[in-house]
Amino acid sequence: MQRRKFLTITLAAPAILAHGETSNTASNPTPFVVKSGDARFGVHTPYRGINGNDVKISGKDTGGQLAVFEYIGKQKVGPSLHIHHDQDEMFSIIEGEYLFQVGKEQFTVKAGDTVFAPRGIPHSWIQLSDYGKQVYMVQPAGNLEDFFLTMNELKGPPTEELSQKLHKEHGMTVVGPPLTLK
Repeated sequence: MQRRKFLTITLAAPAILAHGETSNTASNPTPFVVKSGDARFGVHTPYRGINGNDVKISGKDTGGQLAVFEYIGKQKVGPSLHIHHDQDEMFSIIEGEYLFQVGKEQFTVKAGDTVFAPRGIPHSWIQLSDYGKQVYMVQPAGNLEDFFLTMNELKGPPTEELSQKLHKEHGMTVVGPPLTLK
């Protein structure tokens, strides 16, 4: 009986230790603060050239486990209906009101509400209020940060073909147009 227990523990130990090592791995294990109005590395990536969309915690900080963004909207717009193939996305509404679509469901959310969009499910949103602010997270971090940097470098709105290409290169697929105000 003792021998069996010893063998079980001995064989399981490397897997347990390996799991512990990878779950705590971060490229930057040093604590930091990103002040209000600032982006993690000083690079702002305005959404559609207008609304704020800044990295607050980079995938580089978490070993690719998580990325956190802050969106500040001054116009009633939102992203195309899209799918993240390898990431769950969570939205916490800080100010304003939004219409979300996740799958076939649509619902209105406001400050204090949280929305979960599982990977592989089409989702989109549109800001309903004149001003809005949300913090959203993707897990794992994936390539969303690079996607926003790439989109920010464009000299104007991308063609449909370029948009599909850039989404695909960053682990997403556009499956429909943005939501509109009725």
